Amino acid sequence: MKIGILQPGHIPPQMEDMGDYDAFFRRLLGGYGFDFVTYDVEAGDVPSDPHACDGWLITGSKHGAYEDHPWIAPLEALIRAIHAAGVPLIGVCFGHQIIAQALGGKVEKFAGGWSVGRKTYHIEGHDYPLNAWHQDQVVELPEGAEVVGSSDFCRYAALSYGGTIYTVQPHPEYDGTFIGRLMEERGKGVVPQPLMDEARTHLNEPVAQKALADRFAAVLKGEPA
Repeated sequence: MKIGILQPGHIPPQMEDMGDYDAFFRRLLGGYGFDFVTYDVEAGDVPSDPHACDGWLITGSKHGAYEDHPWIAPLEALIRAIHAAGVPLIGVCFGHQIIAQALGGKVEKFAGGWSVGRKTYHIEGHDYPLNAWHQDQVVELPEGAEVVGSSDFCRYAALSYGGTIYTVQPHPEYDGTFIGRLMEERGKGVVPQPLMDEARTHLNEPVAQKALADRFAAVLKGEPA
């Protein structure tokens, strides 16, 4: 199966030793029989054919879904085409948000502020510890979205659309090492220091990467939940 990774941004240059956003998903979903091709969405590389790949995945980004960038509208058009065609699609963080927005929902900076580090999410009957790094949230659901996950901080933390689109706000592709680097390189002066101090106390604790990887792979392969 060919999976198209739609990448709307890049890792900060000072963190390139850890790989770009697509590399995290190649690692997370390695071993499931997928071949990957990456599209640099931020550079305007947005395909128009929803059948160009057997499945799709939209990564995180430093950008907001509501921002004015020339690639936002083409990406939203592709999302709607993928949805109409019934092709599998996964969205994570920014991907979760832009899919909701493209299908009629609303995304904005959350009044409650940032969520950073290891948090517990209740997803499809299970409590999963997963890493978070976001201020934006989906605040209004699009028609047809089913809420399948939430947390104390994020009401719409995981959404399913007819079984072919599955999106999550947290980052199952991130481990504690990467979150620690993000706090050093992007968090200072942006994320409140007490939140980062608390997050640092949990950097070495395990997160449910495998559980979410299995779920993503099942959706991409069209397997039942």
